[in-house]
Amino acid sequence: MEAKVSWNHKGLEFDGTAGTGIQVHLAPNSDEGQAGFRPMELLGVGMAGCTAMDVISILMKKKQDVVDFEVFVHARNAESHPQVWEWVQIEYVVTGRNIDPQAVERAMQLSSQKYCPAQNMINKAVNIELVYRIVEAV
Repeated sequence: MEAKVSWNHKGLEFDGTAGTGIQVHLAPNSDEGQAGFRPMELLGVGMAGCTAMDVISILMKKKQDVVDFEVFVHARNAESHPQVWEWVQIEYVVTGRNIDPQAVERAMQLSSQKYCPAQNMINKAVNIELVYRIVEAV
């Protein structure tokens, strides 16, 4: 994998690209609002996306009737620099019909322990708590 950021000559703002060629804007919070992702937010989005792809794929293979699916990463930074994550929780919200809780738990476990490199890498630095919620579709 290759990744790079290029300074766009606007304070601390950068444009990042990776092998896909897709661009993402990075910037710190400012008084005028948020102009782009903060780098740690991208880590959270990357981990959420990584595990989400695993879990939905497994649930589809298990013939679960999923109609909506969201993954939230909740993280708390340490107060002192470098302000690394000291607590992380991944919350899976599965909306569907007659979803089997054991299928969700197994999919989460497989992603956590076997398939998601982002989650496995971050888990080496901080313990990740996994929780889920099943919402019955109407």
